[in-house]
Amino acid sequence: MKIKLGLIFGGMSTENEVSVMSTNSVLKNLDKKKYEIFPIYISKSGEWYQYDNLENIEINEDMLHLHKMENVMAYIQKLDVLFPVLHGLYGEDGTIQGLFEMLKKPYVGCGVLASSLGMDKAYTKVIFDKANICQAPYIYLKKYKNTYIYIDKEFNEKKVTLEEGVDIIAKEIGFPAFIKPSNSGSSVGINKAKNKEELKEYIQYAGKFDNKILIEKGINGQEVECAVLGNEEVIASCVGEIKSADEFYSYDSKYQNENSKTLIPANINKETSEEIRKLAIKAFKAIDGKGLSRVDFFVENETNRIYINEINTLPGFTKISMYPKLFEAVGIQYNELLDKLIELAQE
Repeated sequence: MKIKLGLIFGGMSTENEVSVMSTNSVLKNLDKKKYEIFPIYISKSGEWYQYDNLENIEINEDMLHLHKMENVMAYIQKLDVLFPVLHGLYGEDGTIQGLFEMLKKPYVGCGVLASSLGMDKAYTKVIFDKANICQAPYIYLKKYKNTYIYIDKEFNEKKVTLEEGVDIIAKEIGFPAFIKPSNSGSSVGINKAKNKEELKEYIQYAGKFDNKILIEKGINGQEVECAVLGNEEVIASCVGEIKSADEFYSYDSKYQNENSKTLIPANINKETSEEIRKLAIKAFKAIDGKGLSRVDFFVENETNRIYINEINTLPGFTKISMYPKLFEAVGIQYNELLDKLIELAQE
């Protein structure tokens, strides 16, 4: 008997379009003999739809192939396994995972805790500090009304103006510095500041995406990634390297600049590669990860020191995405990977 698989995509985050791209790739690689597939689209406004085309997913304004669900809970209850191909807020942050838990439905990927921790970069860093995984120096601010709150290493809070916050960051971290919304993915809202004026501008810009803003010291080095797979018995892929066409791996350089390239395996020595693979599993376990994640690192040019950047609990699954490509490089094909993820969900 076929497994009734709910393929949930779209979502209310800034990564709705990326989710649609990922889902197209997943749909094309699922074994139709094993699975009866039920595509479910969540719109940017949060409405749920059945999608009736199993050949290709394309979301457009005329709502072709979309049929609004009258009873979302009843529809989900008839399915065996749920596969949320959702990136960003309301999909990768533990909220929809909580819904699945309440419905007692198996689902692909990390649980509520790991998803919420992995999504919030500021709190992921707290966990990685506790796990003694090396990170770049960082500061985070909270946007509050027309001012900001600076949070120190002991979680003491101090109200500051934007100018005062910029002075603290310049003194403690220096330049270049990366400014990120704490809860965002696919590099949305991220910028690199080389001076105080840019820092001020980019903090304001990041604040459009989230009230928590993370500022990290820039690391001059290679940007590398490692994929992990499993629940308790976790395996790591080989390590891949990002060659961004832009100054850093922004949203545009990921999805729109064809000159950005990935190198698999990464151009690093064997010892560094093995250490990254071990750290990827350690980071995944530290946040209580399940199923899958992609863990991103920097290897500093001058010292060869490894710094963890972040963990993605529901990484991209497009045809150019690193997660499936990294496992393909070690002999696990895309369709086998999907089978394994669904098995892990049922486990």
